[in-house]
Amino acid sequence: MPPEKYELPGDWEDPEDFHQFVVRLREARPDANIKQIRFAYYIAEKEHAGQVRQSGEAYIMHPLAVSQILADLGMDDDTIIAALLHDVVEDGDIKVDEIEGYFGHEVANLIDGVTKLKLQQQENLTSRQKKAAETQRTAETLRKMLLAMANDYRVMVIKLADRMHNMQTLGHMSPEKQLRIASETLDVYAPLAARLGIWQIKWQLEDLSFKYLHPKEYQMVQERVSRTRGSREAELEETILAIKERVQERGVKIVDIRGRPKHLYSIYNKMVKQGVPFEEIYDLLALRIIVEEVSDCYIVLGLVHEMFVPLLALFYDYIAKPKSNGYQSLHTKVLGPNGQPLEIQIRTRQMHQVAEFGIAAHWTYKEGKDAEKEIGRFSDLRKQLFDWSSDARTSSDFLRSLSTDLFAEQVFVFTPNGDVLDLPLGSTPVDFAFRVHTQLGMKMVGAKINGVICPLQTKLQNGDVIEIITRSNASPSLDWLEFVRSAHARSKIKAHFRKLTREQDAIRGREALEKELRTLGLDAKNFLGEDRLDKLAKELDGIENGQDLLAKVGSGFITVQRIIARLRGNQPEPAQGERIEVTKTREGKLQLSSAGFKGILLNRAKCCAPIPGDEIVGYVTRGRGIMIHRRICPHALEFAEKEPERLILFNWPSDDSVYSVTVKMVCINRQGLLMEVSTIFGESKTNVSAASVRTSGNNTAEIIATLDVRDTQHLASIMTKISNFSDVLTILRLDGRNH
Repeated sequence: MPPEKYELPGDWEDPEDFHQFVVRLREARPDANIKQIRFAYYIAEKEHAGQVRQSGEAYIMHPLAVSQILADLGMDDDTIIAALLHDVVEDGDIKVDEIEGYFGHEVANLIDGVTKLKLQQQENLTSRQKKAAETQRTAETLRKMLLAMANDYRVMVIKLADRMHNMQTLGHMSPEKQLRIASETLDVYAPLAARLGIWQIKWQLEDLSFKYLHPKEYQMVQERVSRTRGSREAELEETILAIKERVQERGVKIVDIRGRPKHLYSIYNKMVKQGVPFEEIYDLLALRIIVEEVSDCYIVLGLVHEMFVPLLALFYDYIAKPKSNGYQSLHTKVLGPNGQPLEIQIRTRQMHQVAEFGIAAHWTYKEGKDAEKEIGRFSDLRKQLFDWSSDARTSSDFLRSLSTDLFAEQVFVFTPNGDVLDLPLGSTPVDFAFRVHTQLGMKMVGAKINGVICPLQTKLQNGDVIEIITRSNASPSLDWLEFVRSAHARSKIKAHFRKLTREQDAIRGREALEKELRTLGLDAKNFLGEDRLDKLAKELDGIENGQDLLAKVGSGFITVQRIIARLRGNQPEPAQGERIEVTKTREGKLQLSSAGFKGILLNRAKCCAPIPGDEIVGYVTRGRGIMIHRRICPHALEFAEKEPERLILFNWPSDDSVYSVTVKMVCINRQGLLMEVSTIFGESKTNVSAASVRTSGNNTAEIIATLDVRDTQHLASIMTKISNFSDVLTILRLDGRNH
């Protein structure tokens, strides 16, 4: 349908609630495309027909309420249309490409960005496994949403408005859901609103979450604030009149001056975190002064300091040094008329818009490139979002990144050129270096803070100027992981050491391939060239290049014989005897099953612990039957040279039994890692018959586990899942080569 044609059925009329929404929208934005918005509402109403919320209210009232929140923020037509339709793909029969046909690519992308990922249903899961699967879906949905936000911030503005209305109507949910949603809101969405500078949404999400998570404390704080509000407001009115009079004498125009009540959750936080009794919290009300020009801010500041005694240690100039989310204002604390501290904020009208609505205050698409320039200060956040996504190997890694980098309290520091960087509170010069550029962190050997050389573990303070000292042959230390604070720095350091262990695995893999080729009487130079290995890597799933292929051979992910067979192509394998099937007796013992060998019992060699799927050989011992070895086992290679006539080549397919195999994991020593690894064993129904953990002084731990697996495919699946943790530097199958 062409965008200019949004015709509705002749008998369709605006419902009263939608009519009221249109009236308010026209008042706020006379240029709004009401015809297009009305058509979006019509589709939403049709797709949600018959659906109701927990309250019993028609579902269409939810997207309408979300759209009203966004309209109050001053968002554009595309955002409001996307808000009206934000649940139709998930709950209705319409597809994203159909929406794109009606409203264009941007609206379709916004809706796709806020649509939850579908959870693939799995049978026979325990309640714990279902909960883990749901947590993973939530994490991956959040990752998807944040990446969509990196391309278009309106995705998250819609999601924040959606979450705010859900919180406003949370009382109709079950107590269990109330706690889960409120906790997620406080941990994830309120901090996101803060990073985007949307204070209006941030404080409401915090207070609503507080109400459900700590109902008794919420009621207590609310009652105390109500009891003391009258006297405090009377004192504040006296202060406002005095300031107005003094400022008018100087000829400065005040646009607005009023008290700003402190929000309930921030009062509670001060009582809990700082241990301040309610009676000693004097800044329950703050004074906000809004003027026309930036110069007027400083004039008013001077007048306020003339009238009241300033507490100089509590003065902040966020006009000269804006926060990373664009916030600008002057903050000062003075001793008010009654001798108690009074916080005063001074800003222009434009600064106030940004302070209240954050990114939404800039997003006026009518201005095209000018709007992009306005939100340029958010480009650093955009870069961080992409970095977190690429750094995180699993959903749990991603959530840790968010909690430490995006949602933590921040410290603001400067580069030698005067650029401001925000880092998690407690960050060090190492965090700073990796934030500026990965290579700067890789090559750093020291740092200067405010011109003085300091230890690398020094915690940075607001306003510090950091200079990094580098050396071309330097490299990171594992010890840095003991004190770095940012997830990004931790990820880059761990990636460096994963690469080192991968190189060691590749050396081991090349050696194993060379030995096997020599056993076959072949020259390794003709098979292990870089081009040959790279070409083979492209033919195999999940392998990037030849070096990666060698590393997977060296760590036991891929068998040597599989790679040799692919490298040799159609060349015939030297005859080493008949291939004989391995079966089991009723008692569960291994035996040969072929003419001339029936009933001969076998034993697995302890030196290499072969399992079904391995390339194996049988060594006919003197009086002790046949011993099965992996073909790459050093003992088997020795037998092939000295007693080839005693070797029998076997084919051992999976037989639904389990066999023990030992793996070694070298990991970053962090709390909770062993539990996460154990969860993978449990979810893949793998028994762990023995395990030991040994920690070392360089912040690593070595876990050796004996697993019961069905075959090589089962083992490779487990090893792949575990290797996806960024804290696992290497995982290796132990055998005769590397025990």
